[in-house]
Amino acid sequence: MTQAILNKILGQLQELELQELQELKQAVQQQLVTKSPIPKFTTFYQALLDAGLVKQIKQPSYRQQTEQELIKIQGKFLSETIVEERR
Repeated sequence: MTQAILNKILGQLQELELQELQELKQAVQQQLVTKSPIPKFTTFYQALLDAGLVKQIKQPSYRQQTEQELIKIQGKFLSETIVEERR
């Protein structure tokens, strides 16, 4: 990739929305995984498989994690309610 293309891409980052930036991040991470040299731990993982200590080695997921909103409750703290109910 030429420096001009890289500079153009970096310049366009300012125009992207948050959702688009997250999608771009996932795409970049996926490209890094596919283009990276073989990980150092490949022989270690293979040894675990051969020994029967694990059944499979899972690849990391690059799906977007949605942000969770906090739920507001009225009254006592939820933790206090749980402690009281366990007694």
